[in-house]
Amino acid sequence: MLSQKHLLGIKDLTREDLELIFQTADQFKEVINRPIKKVPSLRDITIANVFFENSTRTKLSFELAEKRLSADVINFSSSGSSVKKGETLLDTVNNILSMKVDMIVMRHSSPGAPHFLAKHIDATILNAGDGTHEHPTQAILDTYSIREKLGTVEGKKVVIVGDILHSRVALSNIFALQKLGAEVMVCGPHTLIPKYIRDLGVIVEHDLMKALKWCDVANMLRIQMERQLVKNFPSVREYSQNFGLTKEILESLDKEIVVMHPGPINRGVEITSDVADAENAIILDQVENGVATRMAALYLLAGKKDV
Repeated sequence: MLSQKHLLGIKDLTREDLELIFQTADQFKEVINRPIKKVPSLRDITIANVFFENSTRTKLSFELAEKRLSADVINFSSSGSSVKKGETLLDTVNNILSMKVDMIVMRHSSPGAPHFLAKHIDATILNAGDGTHEHPTQAILDTYSIREKLGTVEGKKVVIVGDILHSRVALSNIFALQKLGAEVMVCGPHTLIPKYIRDLGVIVEHDLMKALKWCDVANMLRIQMERQLVKNFPSVREYSQNFGLTKEILESLDKEIVVMHPGPINRGVEITSDVADAENAIILDQVENGVATRMAALYLLAGKKDV
């Protein structure tokens, strides 16, 4: 059992919670690699995926995780819904709950929206991303993938490169990595590193080569153009020249580092195609691990004790 009723952010979880999710995910990873990839663990649970923001990978990953657990699944998208007619968030969710839904997986553009709902409704809430705040299951699958590749997260040096200012992935990863005993650095242009970030106990670096020489793992983030209200750098080309990861840069290092990316990849911007497809890139492993770790989170939030 997790220490929390909801999964609203990594900040609320303990190290023991994260370890329990990892151990449960290990068992579910074995399940999804069987010929029959389904277990009846949540056959008595109804889950609503309520997405007020566009999503491909996260939504598909959750839906697949839910179906692998035999849950009944309802998908809600705000486009074409009564939200467009002026219905409030609370009214929308209460209408869904009146259909006897047990759990809500929610993505919303407003930071804190899942926390607001958790205070007003009885169902269990799982945050699938709230604005620029947190994206807890992405951090869980990222740290799980590091553990799988390197054996442990404890003591590893991880640099998060790119648009830290607008990234909910960065914040959740910082919390998760620190709870698991890793050292964390952020790297990017001055305009994309928030001023408060040093208060979280991370190292700040603006030189990509220095960051790569320091780290064991480089997590390359996408530039979040859709969230930028002002221009934070002269051009995508200039950003790529200063902070893009190429095969030549990797080969110039005197060690091999693990390369990660939460997706979607802008090939040729934050990383080149030959880096994305290289052996030390674990990007597709992250996608596979996303299903197993989300199965584990859903299962544990539903209060199940045995896989």
